Order: sequence, then structure tokens, then C-alpha cells
Amino acid sequence: MLLQTLNMTADSTAAPAAAGAEKSISLIDLLAAGGWIMIPIAVLLFVTIYLFVERWMYLKKATALGASFEASFWGLVQSGNLNAARQLCRNDQSAVSRVLEKGLTRIGTPIPQIEQAMGNTAQLELSYMEKNLGLLGTVAAVAPMFGFLGTVAGMIRAFHDISVSNNLSIGTISGGIYEKMITSASGLAVGILAYILLTILNGMVDRAVARLQAATNQFLDVLYQPVSA
Repeated sequence: MLLQTLNMTADSTAAPAAAGAEKSISLIDLLAAGGWIMIPIAVLLFVTIYLFVERWMYLKKATALGASFEASFWGLVQSGNLNAARQLCRNDQSAVSRVLEKGLTRIGTPIPQIEQAMGNTAQLELSYMEKNLGLLGTVAAVAPMFGFLGTVAGMIRAFHDISVSNNLSIGTISGGIYEKMITSASGLAVGILAYILLTILNGMVDRAVARLQAATNQFLDVLYQPVSA
């Protein structure tokens, strides 16, 4: 009799565990439960990752200045070897070197014209650096909206099921709601990720602009030295 009671207790304990195991859901199944709205959210996630990687690689290349470039460049300029300095800029292929090369090509004209030419080139380089950053900002704003749209669609479906079945049970309500809350979480996650990555890229652009300005100022200082002497 005692053995039978223990067996019944074990069976009753195992039943909820088995039921819980049956109710467990994988991450893929959970995301799939969000419905069709998860497709544009997934596309936005892909766009976010692609834009960040593409912009990060471009900015690293545009801001990479050889360790020996600056010392060699300023030495050549101060010694008057402008052709060698210009060739050094062409070989470097960074944003700073292109701005400095523009300054070299304008030597012989009034200094304000040299400064304007270098400033125009710096603005052009800045436009290249900021390319597609606006699109990444749009993704950060739009992704949560898609998530909320999915949640609203789930609420509509839940209330429609109630009106059709005339059954105000938890099962009827929770089915559409929990599935569509997945879209809200996914949209917010993509939006937050896009915003963080956009902030990182904007920081890289700001540092690049500071380097361009510093290089321009130093170049103009070198040109002014003979006059002040």
C-alpha cells in the first residue's frame, strides 16, 4: 500500500514536469510566433549590421594615418620638397592626406584661398564619412514602430477571437497578445542596437573631423611661419 502511494505521488509530480517540458519553446519558434511582422524587423536587423560594418570599415580606412606619415610630411613641406610631399599624400589615401594634398596644390595662391580649398575638401570628406548614417538613424526609429504595429495587430486578433467565440477566457486572450508582444521586444531590440551602433559611428566621425581640423590648422601654421619670421 505504501509503495502504491509513493508511485502515485511520483506520477503526479512527473506529470507537471512533462507538461512543462511540452510547453517549452525554442528561441526560433518563439520568434516565429511573432508572425509576418517579424520579416521586416529581420530585414531591418540585417540592414543595421550591414550598414555598421560597411561604415566602420570605411571610417577606419579614411582615418588611418600611417605612423610615420606626419613626421615625413611636415619635414618635406618645411624643406620645400613639395612634390615628394604630394606623392606621400597620394600613397597614404586617408582623408587627412587628401586635405593636405589639396593644400599643397594651392601653394602659391593667397593663404585664405588655400584655407578655403582645404575646408571644401574637408567638407567633401565629411559627406563621404556620413553617408548612410541617416539611414541607420531611420532604422533606429522605425524598428520599434514595426514592433508596436505587431502588438496592435495581436490585440486586434485577440479581441476578434473573443467576439467570434464569445469566450472571455485567459487562453483566448493571451494567445494573440503574447505572440505579438514578441514583435514589440524584437523591434525595440533592433532599434536599440541601431541607435548604439549609430552613436559609435558618429563618435568616429567626430574624431575624424577633429583630425582634419588639426591637420588644416597645422598646415596653415607652417605656411605662416616664413611670414612671421
